[in-house]
Amino acid sequence: MSATRLIASLPGNSRSLALLLGLLLLGLALLSDSLLSQAPQLSVPLLAAALISAGLCAWGVPRLRRLKLGQVIREEGPQAHLSKAGTPTMGGLLVVPVGVIVGALTAPSDPRLPAVAAITLAYMAIGAADDWRSLTKRHNTGLTPRGKLLLQALSAAAFLGWAWWQNQLPSSAIEIDLPLGWVLPMGLLIWPLGLFVFLAESNATNLTDGLDGLAAGCGAIVFSGLGLQLILRGNSGDPAMAGFCAAMAGCWLGFLLFNRHPARVFMGDTGSLAMGAALAAVSLLSDSLWPLLLMGGVFLAESLSVIVQVWVFKATKNPATGQGRRVLRMAPLHHHFELGGASEQQVVVGLWSVSLLLVGLGLLLLP
Repeated sequence: MSATRLIASLPGNSRSLALLLGLLLLGLALLSDSLLSQAPQLSVPLLAAALISAGLCAWGVPRLRRLKLGQVIREEGPQAHLSKAGTPTMGGLLVVPVGVIVGALTAPSDPRLPAVAAITLAYMAIGAADDWRSLTKRHNTGLTPRGKLLLQALSAAAFLGWAWWQNQLPSSAIEIDLPLGWVLPMGLLIWPLGLFVFLAESNATNLTDGLDGLAAGCGAIVFSGLGLQLILRGNSGDPAMAGFCAAMAGCWLGFLLFNRHPARVFMGDTGSLAMGAALAAVSLLSDSLWPLLLMGGVFLAESLSVIVQVWVFKATKNPATGQGRRVLRMAPLHHHFELGGASEQQVVVGLWSVSLLLVGLGLLLLP
């Protein structure tokens, strides 16, 4: 039996699995620091953010419960998830600020880090407004989709405008580096591409946040992978952005101790939108769009599963019955596996494993 199957067969061991993932990512950070640098560029921010986030969650989750900020579960989802109703949400408020503060402190003189922190907090605020409206309306709908996208687009445009004005989009971002020495010239097309990356990534992480520990675990893995590849670039590396990534990975590892199955708190749109925005901002400013696309393959697959499911249903919809064909049992992708008979924890560990494999592949295919 493979290690992944062995781990996935232990449905009652979620705390051990969360700790195992944390130790694995910390071990990779320590190995990178010991082999490639004189200073603990990854391990210290990762560990500091993880410990602070875990402490804040231990303090804050009971208070979220007392404030009755309980998640409203959508009726169209798997019926087994209805038991999660009432679990405190908006947990992103507890940990996202930890990640951005610790991350910004890793290189206080770097002007990019406050900007990345600002766009991350802006998306956190958009998600918080969406979560709050859902809670007050007692229905799993918050901001209108158009209004939510407009706020995301305006925030992203402001960030891109700052980056262009301050000449913080490196020349390599105008000509995006790809594996095998290929280069994709962009020029002014970096503007629509950057906007698309923000909208696509933040909504992909939002769609992934549907199972206990799924988005938090995958987010920690992808942030760690981006940090490692920024260090491994050698002379063209980016220690400041790598440290920020390590801090963001740490904050999600601390959160995972409380978000593991059965979750005591959900991140909500407050956390998931902020996660995607941070990934997009780091990738744009460090010429890491290709690594993000590959390492964040689980986020991409979750998003594409919804797009394909909706498109096929509409294309095959019978006007008389209102029914159409479905490619998946249910979208996003994690629900398809659930309805196929896999336990929630088996799906989560399986997608963590896929993320780890994609990070490894991304490191092998560094531009």
